Amino acid sequence: MTFEFLNPVLKYIPSIKKPDHPFTFREKLKWTAIIMVAYFAMFSTPALGVQAGQAQALFQLINVIFAAKIGTLITVGITPIVLSSIVLQLLQGSGVLKIDLNDMEQRGRFQSIQKLIAMIVAVVESVFFTYTFMASGIVAPAAFGLVVVQLTLGAIFIIFLDEMMVKYGITSGINLFIAGGVAYAIIAGTLTVLLPAAVGALSTGGATAIPQAILAFGPLFVAIIVMLISIYAYDMKVELPMVFSQFRGIGGRLPISLLYASVMPVIFAMSLEIAMTSVLGGGLAHLGSSNLVGFLGYYTNQTSSTGANTPVLDGGLLYLLSPNDFQESPFPPPFGSGYSAYFSYLATGTSPLQLPWGNTPKGVNLQVSCTAANSCVEVPEWVHIIISTLLLVGLCVVFGKFYIEMTGQNPKNVADQLQSVGWQIPGFRRDPRIIEGILNKYIPTITVLGSIFVGLLAAFANLTGAVGSGMGVLLTVGIMYSLYQQLESQHQLEGYPMLDKILS
Repeated sequence: MTFEFLNPVLKYIPSIKKPDHPFTFREKLKWTAIIMVAYFAMFSTPALGVQAGQAQALFQLINVIFAAKIGTLITVGITPIVLSSIVLQLLQGSGVLKIDLNDMEQRGRFQSIQKLIAMIVAVVESVFFTYTFMASGIVAPAAFGLVVVQLTLGAIFIIFLDEMMVKYGITSGINLFIAGGVAYAIIAGTLTVLLPAAVGALSTGGATAIPQAILAFGPLFVAIIVMLISIYAYDMKVELPMVFSQFRGIGGRLPISLLYASVMPVIFAMSLEIAMTSVLGGGLAHLGSSNLVGFLGYYTNQTSSTGANTPVLDGGLLYLLSPNDFQESPFPPPFGSGYSAYFSYLATGTSPLQLPWGNTPKGVNLQVSCTAANSCVEVPEWVHIIISTLLLVGLCVVFGKFYIEMTGQNPKNVADQLQSVGWQIPGFRRDPRIIEGILNKYIPTITVLGSIFVGLLAAFANLTGAVGSGMGVLLTVGIMYSLYQQLESQHQLEGYPMLDKILS
């Protein structure tokens, strides 16, 4: 199916015009700066009718993954672009959507369909976020329509900014929006939280003042450690020797990095965990008190400054599956003795788990004792850490294998690509099946190991409270590493125009 029946609709979807001439690197940098200024202008503009300060306390991890800032014009972030891309990749990979991306007309239709789906997702998510704000008392019912319109327009504007970045800038807008948001979070967190905490610790005086001041910068140290480990992991690779069959003496190496699937597996895994615990859990909180609700999620009401009661997940199966996040622990922000109290809580704290056959159901804010008599057990917090970490790592492995299949990075596709450009492995005859067999010894294993690595690293970073979030640091390192390779390649091609013509 090529979805030609959508042509009457697709012709009304606007598109960013390509530049009339190839841009130099300096021109691309100029346009990149202009686009990022526009992004940060929206990043800093609260939506009318939303109490942005309270809204930003919700869905903190979503801010990082989807380059969003809850409560502002970019509350929805890049989610519509990501979801529409995933949907179309699934349709294309399953054969439901049959579009030849090498054909310019069909490629244009593909991009228009993706843009249409992204706009639909933008509307749906804007309604969802606004309803969530209203249920939490952050948005007044009378402002519901106004907020939906603002969030929708902001999301659509981000879609076109991303398209403009691809055509005029140095890389995709998605990458730079994520990296820019994380960099902002690291700088803002350091200046507004960690530095004042260190100064406050020093002002108290005493023998522990200096150690407490140093400890206040713990989240920054963790972020630096995660960054260095990530950089080292990107440089860990297996290199297979390759030769060019048509020209003797010309050879090279095919690098297969430990992070072969990049950090995409952990993005998908975290997104699924958030969907399970935040979206699904938030819906269960309004279903009332029952054995099933008590087993899936135990909620306590948290009163906001507006007086509205917001159900907060505090136990149950969904809580055990939820990511460990220091920033959402009972002891934020992480300054001074906050770390010692936090780790003491992890070692001795518990959460209730009401068994589904219990005699005393636990629902929203039902403060009853958790005993064997009412089939309720207290689960140690360290068990929560183990369960959620194992779930995250398992999901990373599943999504890692799924990602390389959907993006054409599996051994078969890579072997076909090498064959098409004339590369072969020395000592073996020129046959894609031979190359595929050799790549099968490396790519699947490295994909699994790399997915486990990023899952454990993300869990460690979130657990220890890295400023900017562990996920954000992982994403930023991956984006900057990829951007560095892209810029280095482009610089080499500008220095050798004939090489650029041959490769194009």
